[in-house]
Amino acid sequence: MPPPKDVVKIAIQMVGAIPQLIDLQQTKPLASVLKDVCDAWSLPNAERYALQYADGRQTYITESNRGEIKNGSILRLTTSPDQEAERLYSGIQSNNVDVKTDSLKKLASLSQDVTFAQEFINRNGLKQIFYIVEEGNATGEMLAHTLKAFTELMEHDFVSWETLSAVFIKKIVSYVNMNAVDASVQQLSLSILENMVPTSRHLFELVKKEVTLDRLLTHLQVTNAQLQLKAMALLIALLLAATDAERQEIMDYLREKNIRQFIHKNIIHSSEPLADEMAHYLYVLQSVSLNLCEHRMRTSMDPYSQEQRELLQSLRQTAFESESEAAAGTSNTDRRRSLCAKEFRKLGFVNNSNPAEDLHRAPPGLLALDNMVYFSRHTPNAYSRFVLENSSREDKHECPFARSSIQLTLILCEILHVGEPCSETAQAFYPMFFGQDHFFEELFCICIQLVNKTWKEMRATQEDFDKVLQVVREQITRTLSLKPTSLELFKTRVNALNYSEILKLRQTERLHQEETLAVPVLELRERLKPELLELIRQQRLQHLCEGTLFRKISSRRRQGECQPSAPGRGTEACPHVPCH
Repeated sequence: MPPPKDVVKIAIQMVGAIPQLIDLQQTKPLASVLKDVCDAWSLPNAERYALQYADGRQTYITESNRGEIKNGSILRLTTSPDQEAERLYSGIQSNNVDVKTDSLKKLASLSQDVTFAQEFINRNGLKQIFYIVEEGNATGEMLAHTLKAFTELMEHDFVSWETLSAVFIKKIVSYVNMNAVDASVQQLSLSILENMVPTSRHLFELVKKEVTLDRLLTHLQVTNAQLQLKAMALLIALLLAATDAERQEIMDYLREKNIRQFIHKNIIHSSEPLADEMAHYLYVLQSVSLNLCEHRMRTSMDPYSQEQRELLQSLRQTAFESESEAAAGTSNTDRRRSLCAKEFRKLGFVNNSNPAEDLHRAPPGLLALDNMVYFSRHTPNAYSRFVLENSSREDKHECPFARSSIQLTLILCEILHVGEPCSETAQAFYPMFFGQDHFFEELFCICIQLVNKTWKEMRATQEDFDKVLQVVREQITRTLSLKPTSLELFKTRVNALNYSEILKLRQTERLHQEETLAVPVLELRERLKPELLELIRQQRLQHLCEGTLFRKISSRRRQGECQPSAPGRGTEACPHVPCH
């Protein structure tokens, strides 16, 4: 017969005694349980004792957490939290260095438990911790235990970080800025500052002022992985607590110092495996950097902005320089406007007479314009080739550069989560992000050429625009999921993943999904199949009887002419239905 749910079979240990096997009644007060245990070992003053787990956890058993005790648990009898707090409070004030160090070491361990921490803080124990740090006599192991105890005590949120004195904070900062300090002390000091930064604007400004970015970068370049990790943690804390302007300033400075290249070479491609915590910080750094694009992404083009108009005109002038010069030389304003509108149409703007209207939608807003300008200036040959190649195609077959760029920018923003808040747990960063400045723009340059390539592979027309961009999105996401280590590798792989490969992958996945369908679903599909096939047959016959124009396809490419499929009530053209 199984024991009642409110009874747990456990063992209780004590140094120098034979363990007790008892049935712990969860409804019985803990004080009574301790009295019975102490009586069995002939121990007086049961109120001076408490129970802890025997597996090394520093967790005291209390009325609030006793429900977590499982059958077969092993507990040990130990000194009660209040008695231990009193003993250690006296020990850390001892003039004997060994006693003081041992007390601080035990304090750092026990402070992980909330019950003990509250007892120690209630005795004004933090004041004594502050005194040890501010006095400045503690060094090495003693100082490390002191800082560890302080960190653990503050984790319980009984005391506000804003109550820390200026002297204490400056002392912690000095440990970070000094060279001849134990690595363990610097790690703990960086961790303390990291916890201070998000609590108030005052503490953020103080830490930002006292701990320079150059100093953090120095810590990032050490071989000690833990010190490197804590330095990264503080850097991320500063970035998350900063205003938009401050964040831009910090990121600009980090870019100037080539922080991405260092991370790419010495952290991501280090011989040591990447810790989960570091992976999260790299994700946050990537997210913060990409979110700097959010303002441009959410800002519509202002047709009255001279700067924005000039950027827009530069796209036309770069692509059609000779024609633009000829237009500038003519005195006929109408003719010049007509030529400009024609060139904007060739560039793929929907509203060629007022192309600013195409950039009114936000997102992607001005970010799309930035990307197009970057592409035209940094890869002028590829830009000219894209525009001129499509200018020479038939109207329905040309791939619209501007329209594609605007939609592609939006797709990249969605894939890279631009403008979204950072996850508190995510670790999904792209290694290639840290190997390239202007990552977003460079990625766009690769992907806009991919759009043109996929457009040709699909033999697309204007009606197929959304379908082509859906395929491009899939090409990008599938390639990014492989975590390429550089943009060059991304470019190679995404171009290898052509339209034919996408179709094969879709077919394979569809077959796999069908294989995993439940039996009732398969039976239902087979039952409905004859009816659906008959419906399709009738619909096709009806379509033919009505009279439909189908696009004639040559061996090389689609032609613009259409052929009637069958006589009917006329030769009314229907929208082209792509065969792929």
